[in-house]
Parts: sequence; structure tokens; C-alpha cells
Amino acid sequence: MDFNRRNKVRPEFNMASMTDVVFLLLIFFMIASTLAKYMDTVDVNLPSAGGKSENRKTVSVSITKDLAYFVDGKKVRERNLQREISRAVSEMSEPTVILRSDKTVPVDNVVKVMDIANKNRIKVILAVKPK
Repeated sequence: MDFNRRNKVRPEFNMASMTDVVFLLLIFFMIASTLAKYMDTVDVNLPSAGGKSENRKTVSVSITKDLAYFVDGKKVRERNLQREISRAVSEMSEPTVILRSDKTVPVDNVVKVMDIANKNRIKVILAVKPK
């Protein structure tokens, strides 16, 4: 009795397709990491602090050293600030504002944004540079 199989499976692995996938992933991450630096269009020199921030759907409010206000990267006049923040968070279930203020900005301007958020029951997170 001869029990030899006719269909012997030969496991072979083709490295060419594997190297193509790894090469494409490398290119993707190289491009993504260089573009990640430029996602925030408003240049703000943040103060340093320890701690951890959470990543959620939020609205970014930035104050530059020239006291220019930006809501999600769009320049807004100070008198229209409340209306623009309310419009930006109107469709959120848990409205959250990330306040990015240059460290040379007077506290009065920062408190103005925080006051608008408190009146509208919006949670405020102050953005800082990690130490």
C-alpha cells in the first residue's frame, strides 16, 4: 500500500509583495509626519506645563501675541468672538474649546474667552507645551 499523496503543499513566501507594502507604509508615515507639523495654521508660543491632554472633537480658539483671535484657524474680530464660538460648538453634544494663547497675551484676553465659554456652558481646556 502506497500512501503517498499526490498534492503535496509546498509553503512558499513571496517577499516581493511584502517589501512593497513596507515601502508604501514607510512613505505614508514620512509624508504624514511632515504634514502633521503644519496642521495648526496659527503660530502661538504656548506656555509649558506637565500633564496629559485628551483628544476629542473640539473647537480651537487661538490668541496671538498681536491680540488677534482665531476660531478653528479663521480670524475673528473680538466683538464677534461669542457668536463664532457658539456657531462652532452648536452641533456638539459635549462642547469643548481648546484655548491656545501666546504666553505674552494679557490674562484679561484669556479670561474674556473663558467667560464666553462659561456663559454658554462650554468646557475649556488650556493648551500648553509639554515640559
